[in-house]
Amino acid sequence: MDPANLTPSNDPWLVLGKFTAARIALGRTGVSIPFRENLSFKLAHAFARDAVYTNLDIDSLIRSAPGLLVPFVLLHSRATDRAEYLQRPDLGRQLNNESLLILSQYSGSYDICINMADGLSATAINEHAIPLLSLLIPRFITGGFSVAPLCIIEQGRVAISDETGNALGAKLSLILIGERPGLSTPDSLGVYLTFQPMAGNTDHQRNCISNIGPKGLSFESATEKIYYLVSEALRLQLSGIGLKDLSGLLK
Repeated sequence: MDPANLTPSNDPWLVLGKFTAARIALGRTGVSIPFRENLSFKLAHAFARDAVYTNLDIDSLIRSAPGLLVPFVLLHSRATDRAEYLQRPDLGRQLNNESLLILSQYSGSYDICINMADGLSATAINEHAIPLLSLLIPRFITGGFSVAPLCIIEQGRVAISDETGNALGAKLSLILIGERPGLSTPDSLGVYLTFQPMAGNTDHQRNCISNIGPKGLSFESATEKIYYLVSEALRLQLSGIGLKDLSGLLK
């Protein structure tokens, strides 16, 4: 179709734009994108940068945690601040000595250890972790799984859940973490699960449910998917590339 003859009613890009948050069908002014879209891009970039440097709202999480039916502990990685966390990913994967001492007081035998960590978007945890856990934890308890104290971790990365799960004596470790923000969503929540958490585990031993939030996978759908994968991981005694999501085939 001749671009000169395109109108809002017959432009195929505008139709596609209704189904994605990706930056398509922006239009143009001369050889550039419209001024409005230019400003929108800069605003989205600013939101993404802010998400990376936002802190966990510990006070709000503490106020909400008692309603989640399990006790909680506050922990910290070996990264002392945000700058060190971003420059030294290895420190974000390890608990500091004080946190290890705290966990030693709760060591036992659990099915599941649940963690939440800021990752690269504390905004995702601040806004979405409690709504998800308020559905997920009762689902686990109703399903007969024993749940370890909830670990709230500052300056943490995914692999830190290996240390918490191992220290608490859990068969499986689950971590809610803020995903790397993009230009379409700065508050996407990811969930990773690992069977037999221990130091040295690699990403091929984990399963991930990504893009949880109002603009992505709903809390209800995420709860069902996580519950299915956790149940299968404990039944089959594995996670990662050997664990497949076959829940859609069961309907």
